[in-house]
Amino acid sequence: MQTLAIVGASLAGISAARAARAQGFAGRLILIGDEPQRPYDRPPLSKDFLAGKISPEHLLLETPEEREGGDPLQAEWLLGSAARNLDAETRTLTLNDGTEIKADGVVIATGSSARTLPELAGLANVYTLRTVDDAQDLAPELVPGTRLVIIGAGFIGAEVASTACALGVEVTVVCSGAVPLGRPLGAEMAGTLAALHGINGVELICDAAIESYYSGEGVVTGLRLADGRYVPADVVLVAIGAVPNTAWLAGSGIELGDGVLCDPMGRTNVPGVVAVGDCAAWLDEESGKYRRVEHWSGAVERPALAVTALLDPGAARQPLNLPYFWSDQYNVRIQFAGHAHDADRVDIEAGDPAAHSFLAVYYRGGQPVAVLGANQPRLFTKWRRQLNAARAAATHAPPAQTTAAQPALAASASFA
Repeated sequence: MQTLAIVGASLAGISAARAARAQGFAGRLILIGDEPQRPYDRPPLSKDFLAGKISPEHLLLETPEEREGGDPLQAEWLLGSAARNLDAETRTLTLNDGTEIKADGVVIATGSSARTLPELAGLANVYTLRTVDDAQDLAPELVPGTRLVIIGAGFIGAEVASTACALGVEVTVVCSGAVPLGRPLGAEMAGTLAALHGINGVELICDAAIESYYSGEGVVTGLRLADGRYVPADVVLVAIGAVPNTAWLAGSGIELGDGVLCDPMGRTNVPGVVAVGDCAAWLDEESGKYRRVEHWSGAVERPALAVTALLDPGAARQPLNLPYFWSDQYNVRIQFAGHAHDADRVDIEAGDPAAHSFLAVYYRGGQPVAVLGANQPRLFTKWRRQLNAARAAATHAPPAQTTAAQPALAASASFA
């Protein structure tokens, strides 16, 4: 392979570039990004960056050596112009500015974009939060006494609520579900953590349907819920999830679904093309479903596997770590690894949920399948490490050995 093009210059993209060099790729390496900025970290955007505690320089993902002229990646950077299309047969990329790049291998890492509400398009006080520009636009609005309405109670919505509350903003969170974060955490534990909103003075409205919006002079002034309640607003944040950036691949021959469909190593249906990050839907062999893992850890870990598959098409299947995410809300560090939907019960192993300092383990039968920590970083890390080790062992062990090992794993003192 002489030329490797990575489409997407955020965390997954730069992780793929580092992996390629670490695995011995010495050819031409091209990084393409639609934003003019060098790769930056997104998780702080809803927290310290939004609060004004850190500057854009603190977000940069490149190491000092990568920034200060050493350039160990030896990469060509094409920033500020998005990819417009891909001819998968010839692996030729065309950018919006007309630039054409022919590559031997392509890594698709175009991420995702914030979902929007068409009925609020063009209104001056309506925001989403996905990019550093979004955060810089929203930050000046978060002043004491401002009434902020957040539509959506996922990670971004909850974290912005926490940040805004600390800044003296009056926050209302409108959630369509019975409880925020019910899907990733399960209803029981999600309900426990949802109490953080009320404890900290944030109004949380669940099972809500928005009937209409009130606007005048180019801004939203409030919204009416289906139950008749009126919620006034000075600022509105739409935080209803993200959609994969795959429209540019229409007609390319790359198979698409909810993201770029890939095998368990990131290979697409086209030889020489892999996909990583938020835009990639990798096959989960246990469920037989394609899943996008929209978390920081996935954008760091999975590119190395995909690059391995790209540089060595015959590379053996390698085990994946369990999906992992963290969220900082109201001075509580929430950490989760695994799949809550795989569990049939949850046990509190340490701490007190009422104090929002606890560790919960999710079980399927006698087997631990996921772990949740709230302000329990050391204990959580031990459990996560053991769960990943067990997963890797199960991947390589014959079925009989895997089954026999399950009781010992469940009772292992090393989890605690």
